[in-house]
Amino acid sequence: MSTSAPRSLADQLRAWSVEALAGLLRSRPDLSLPAPQDSGQLASRASTRASVMRVLDQLDRFELTVLEALAVLDGRAPASDVAALVNAAPDAVHAALDRLLGLALVWGSLDDLRLVGAVSDTLGTTVSGLGRPLAQLADGLGPARVAEVLADAGGSPSGDRSTDLGRLGALLQDPARVTGLLEECDAAARAMVEHLAATGAEGASEVVGHVRAADARTPVEQLLARGLLVPASRGKLAVPREAVIGLRGGRTTPDPVDVAPALATGERSATLVDRAAAGAAYELVHRTELLLDRWGEEPPGVLRQGGLGVRDVRTLADLLHADERTASLVVEVAAAAGLLGRGPAGRVEDAWLPTDASDRWRHRTLAERWADLADAWLHTHRLPGLVGGRVQGKAVNALAPDLAPPWAADTRRATLHVLASLGPGQVLSGGDGLPSLVARVRWLRPRRPTARDEAVAWTLEEAAVLGVVGLGGLASHGRALLVEGPAAAASTLAPLMPAPVDHVLLQADLTAVAPGPLEQKLARDLATVAHVESRGGATVYRFTEASVRHAFDVGWSAHEVHEVIGRAARTDVPQPLRYLVDDVARTHGTIRLGVAESFVRSDDEASLAALAASPGLGLRRIAPTVLVSTLPADELLPLLREAGVSPVIESATGVVQVAPREAHRARTGLVDPRSPALAARAVSRATATAAAIRAGDRAAAVRPPSRADRQTPASALALLREAAEQQATVVIGYVDDDGTIHDRVVDPIAADGGRLRAYDHRSDRTRAFAVHRIKSVRDVTEHG
Repeated sequence: MSTSAPRSLADQLRAWSVEALAGLLRSRPDLSLPAPQDSGQLASRASTRASVMRVLDQLDRFELTVLEALAVLDGRAPASDVAALVNAAPDAVHAALDRLLGLALVWGSLDDLRLVGAVSDTLGTTVSGLGRPLAQLADGLGPARVAEVLADAGGSPSGDRSTDLGRLGALLQDPARVTGLLEECDAAARAMVEHLAATGAEGASEVVGHVRAADARTPVEQLLARGLLVPASRGKLAVPREAVIGLRGGRTTPDPVDVAPALATGERSATLVDRAAAGAAYELVHRTELLLDRWGEEPPGVLRQGGLGVRDVRTLADLLHADERTASLVVEVAAAAGLLGRGPAGRVEDAWLPTDASDRWRHRTLAERWADLADAWLHTHRLPGLVGGRVQGKAVNALAPDLAPPWAADTRRATLHVLASLGPGQVLSGGDGLPSLVARVRWLRPRRPTARDEAVAWTLEEAAVLGVVGLGGLASHGRALLVEGPAAAASTLAPLMPAPVDHVLLQADLTAVAPGPLEQKLARDLATVAHVESRGGATVYRFTEASVRHAFDVGWSAHEVHEVIGRAARTDVPQPLRYLVDDVARTHGTIRLGVAESFVRSDDEASLAALAASPGLGLRRIAPTVLVSTLPADELLPLLREAGVSPVIESATGVVQVAPREAHRARTGLVDPRSPALAARAVSRATATAAAIRAGDRAAAVRPPSRADRQTPASALALLREAAEQQATVVIGYVDDDGTIHDRVVDPIAADGGRLRAYDHRSDRTRAFAVHRIKSVRDVTEHG
């Protein structure tokens, strides 16, 4: 912590090294967009309410309490006074102040720390429930009444209202004096004030006027007489902030705030945790592959308002043998990993499709595929837990565009970091483990909305489904993902994944059992000729007439089907399965579909007669062995298959045409936000911006003394904020309503939201000035 005394935040930033400036820009990336010209503009931007709110959301309860203590001390105090007011170890308070200085929320020297003005306005004193200060609550009390309260509280009035309020506040903030005042009250009064001080609430009472201590009878009268309660508004009473601090032993909080809430944990073998998580990881990859295969052939449409329909989610849940919540999570994760996108598919103008990146993803190892999915989930700003619920009365669909609260990714990472803090063999306990985890994350991010607590529970649930967490503990590959990245996670997971097998066990009931994950080529071949019947430790495939016909539809011959089945089997192929393949091959292609808009021909006249009589096909018989249709071939083909026949396409020369079903694809996004190259680029950009700011400072140092020349709105605003930090007087060139420019001598207080709040020397009052009307800002010395 520096002991030098800068004149303003901008002055302090000018003294920082390029490395320190780069660290600030990395911690607060909004400050560098667009790049500030110099430290004055950087300080101005760091003092805006919007930027301050973003960085406050990243602080834990302890750091916020330290800021609150400095605000209680009127935003300016030595570090020792701040440490005395915060209920924490002094070393911890000084470490927190160092970080707050590095974030440009506090500036100054060790002996004179100052709070950035926007922090006081944004933070308030809501962290510890201190309430409003006595000076604000006592607006309705005249000098005589304030003097009476001070006298009844044991102080000595001076006759000056401001002085007496200061003396009363100092008296109430003294724990020993407050204890003495409470001893003069009865038990009911003590219970009342302690409750109001603990909750920060205001009480309602008809007794709001002052009552002398000698005449006080009721609990409210006893507290009013001693200044422990003050009228806050009509019919409302509140405990002044000074009295709350006195009741808390001279600290802003009754309990230490530098210790995070403890986690409720239990013991579990790390090996079991890793194995359980690895099993879930394998299932995630397998389900994602099924999703991509199905949607590549039968893509669901995009809803008009965006997202995926409920019916499509139910269909997918049946395919994945999972509940709808898990199916929605798989869809969201696949989309976050860039494996799903939107694009046209056949006659559907907008559908959910696998991207071209999904084809490259399939060629990676099993562990690498899982790492891609888990890393995408870890960094996505979307909140899959909202799917299936209602937001503002509207049902939330998967892949809906409004599932990205800005705090989602940070809450997810904070939750996993808490789990990573557990020692070896420790996991969350089954009963109170989750509530303790929620309490810890709430301590880490107290400014998050109430939905944050639900997000913590969703994170734990989703992490278990994804294989990041197992049995309530963070798996070793999950820890590697969180700390080192996806490459390290994949190498950690790889030994835990089951080895691919190159065979299946054929059974006489037309099923095949895969005793483990199949090699990719074998899995694709089996998916072509058989349907998955059940999943689990072993996958069961079933051969049916429809599944075998599918193999013929994509161009396989009967010999090729027999060869694939025989190569996959460790034993002889059962006779029923050989008969099934031969029977389908015998009937397949006996009816041929032509392209004459279109025609159907077959040597089986009875079959053609039956088709001609079928409604909905639009077939007309023009010869004993030929039918024609008004439907094109690509529409008639699926209708004939639904009617129970097995047609094939015939060319104009009579040659049979076979082709695999078209796999639709969407284009992959151009930039992956999780790319290591992108992260490295952000670091280098921060360093380059810091160097540019330092160059701008050097250029500003050699400019002529008058800063009014060629002033831009941004530089004028920076000067106003710097003057507010320095509590300096400046001259502004202000455009009045008549269009003329007049010089106004003002003391800036705050500049934000397009308004300058300042004390105007000419009107002798505090007023607001529109920033866009301020044409110049000059020092008083320049004005002459």
